[in-house]
Amino acid sequence: MFKRSLQIVSVAALALIAVAGCSSGGPPAFDKPPVRVACTTTIVADLVQHVGGDRVIVESIMGPGVDPHRYQPLPSDIQKLESAHLVFFSGLHLEGKMTDTFEKSAGRMRGFAVTRSIPREILRPAEPGSEAQFDPHVWFDVKLWMNCVDCVREELTNLDPDGAAIYRHNADRYLKELSTLDAEIRAKLQTVPSNKRVLVTSHDAFGYFGRAYGYEVRGLQGVSTASETGSADRQHLAQFLGERRIPAVFTETSTPPEGLLAVLETCRRDFQHSVQLVGGDSALFSDALGDPGSPGGNYPGMIRHNVDVIVGALAK
Repeated sequence: MFKRSLQIVSVAALALIAVAGCSSGGPPAFDKPPVRVACTTTIVADLVQHVGGDRVIVESIMGPGVDPHRYQPLPSDIQKLESAHLVFFSGLHLEGKMTDTFEKSAGRMRGFAVTRSIPREILRPAEPGSEAQFDPHVWFDVKLWMNCVDCVREELTNLDPDGAAIYRHNADRYLKELSTLDAEIRAKLQTVPSNKRVLVTSHDAFGYFGRAYGYEVRGLQGVSTASETGSADRQHLAQFLGERRIPAVFTETSTPPEGLLAVLETCRRDFQHSVQLVGGDSALFSDALGDPGSPGGNYPGMIRHNVDVIVGALAK
């Protein structure tokens, strides 16, 4: 399985590295701005928009609230990828079900994984049996996500060298904003008593968050929502909640809450402990941003929303 997963990731990555001007069937020629960019997820699209500014038109294949682990590509997605000047994807097997789509567009697109610059030795390994080698949810450590800015700046500059100064300015400004964001949320998260810093969610998307900001993290599912859970998984998590007297668990905007609801029922029945289910407008953003203009409609807003919800529920 491990060998096969590496092959899948390698094929997808190689298929996405298309070179400009390779043939008449290659990616569209670029003449002048705006640069047309296709991105797989809203989180990646937001990053590209921050760096590209007015010189880019960005389209996200997956919309707000869409789970990239389970996303089934549409025939129209190939057209979007092949008509873009540049394609950016998250990588680390986040978009695993799009592998076939990437392969079909091999040589007809210029595609890049924004996570390519993150040193592999600081990535979290995926759980045993996963098709992915690493946990792809790097954006929940703001400093780790900052590593992805330069990939976007570099590839925009390679395609559009006349915009180099603008891309550099936008990237530098955004990096300063993210550095400030990291310090802001770090201070806020430390207001939760140390014995209450336990984050339980629908799937294991917050491992980098826990490592960066000092929280114990548990997810009902693994790093991919495509992984299956059984009664033993639900019983184990219910026991953890009951024995630790965890006050709250958190639903995610891109993951159905039914699994957590079953866990809470088991916890009440078998361990006589009631747990608050934080959801609705307070659900955490995990694999996708919220609607444009909403509090979670961009990356800094998503991070602030999540932190405010977590602190509000656990600091009581």
